[in-house]
Amino acid sequence: MRIGISCYPTWGGSGIVATELAMALAAGGDEVHVVSYAQPSRLELVDPNLSYHEVVVPHYPLFDYPPYSLALATKLVEVARHNRLDLVHVHYAVPNAVSAVLARQILAPQPLKVVTTLHGTDITLVGNDPNYLETTRWGISQSDAVTAVSEALRKSTIERIGVENRIDVVPNFIDPRRFERVRGNQGAQRWARDGERILLHISNFRPVKRVLDVVRVFERVRERIPCRLLLVGDGPERAQIERYCRECDTCDAITFVGNLPVVEEILVGADLFLLPSETESFGLAALEALSCEVPVIATRVGGLPEVVVDGENGFLRDVGDVEAMAEAAISLLENEERRREFGESGRRRALELFSEAKVVASYREIYQRVLAG
Repeated sequence: MRIGISCYPTWGGSGIVATELAMALAAGGDEVHVVSYAQPSRLELVDPNLSYHEVVVPHYPLFDYPPYSLALATKLVEVARHNRLDLVHVHYAVPNAVSAVLARQILAPQPLKVVTTLHGTDITLVGNDPNYLETTRWGISQSDAVTAVSEALRKSTIERIGVENRIDVVPNFIDPRRFERVRGNQGAQRWARDGERILLHISNFRPVKRVLDVVRVFERVRERIPCRLLLVGDGPERAQIERYCRECDTCDAITFVGNLPVVEEILVGADLFLLPSETESFGLAALEALSCEVPVIATRVGGLPEVVVDGENGFLRDVGDVEAMAEAAISLLENEERRREFGESGRRRALELFSEAKVVASYREIYQRVLAG
């Protein structure tokens, strides 16, 4: 197949999954063209079947806000026409799905199928905004196939957006080989001092991630167990978190690592992963932690219960219940045998349900169904 993939190139889950999917499809023999305004952070252009096309958005004095959606549609037309694409798979409804449907109409009579994957905030936040609701609904309804990364997001899309499309649930995934390559490495333990346990958090530091709750959980755990917190990522809340750490005099026990393209190199060796988000449509960071045999302490929201099994590979607690999350963390850190059992259980679940081969095969089945009409 000749496939176009459009995504946001940032460090968020949608861009990561789209990039990993593009590389997996190319490795499997498909011709894949990635289209975005910047090269995605994890995209490795080493496969001859894989190429990248940049969307250039001209800045004219007339436009206070350059129309990215139109530039994306134009680039999709250009790539599809020149490379005779069979379909374009867009990740994130706004504006990617709308731009892809527009590109399909411009290309007619040349056929181009549109597959849209919903990732979360394109439904729960951006797409649900009255300023975007109608175009979001139209882009989804006009797609030839629609997928959601969790059952929770599928239900939310139907309730919030009011679409009648069939929505297939295809979860996010991990490449087991990436995590096997770092097995036995020191990883997060490089930051440990004097027998400290390592707690870890990875996110884009947006308010919905509740990173301050991560720090507060850590503070309570540290009162009982020597430990260090590694904060991986960057974003709008980072300055506030750094200021809080200075004011509470915890800077010596907290390390801000910044963005890392190869997260498994730090996940391996961590003792616990903290994800106290206000909402998560899936929780890719939690899955990546489980893949590295790191138990997860998270909130009982969105798609997280589909990834983290409470009492089996981690614990789920209510949003904002810092005390309960801290107690859950302490219970595992004080029982090393149980912590290891949780970690092993997490990796087994990741391999059984969320392996790259299984999920990519699901996407290929959808592609073939769409192309067969």
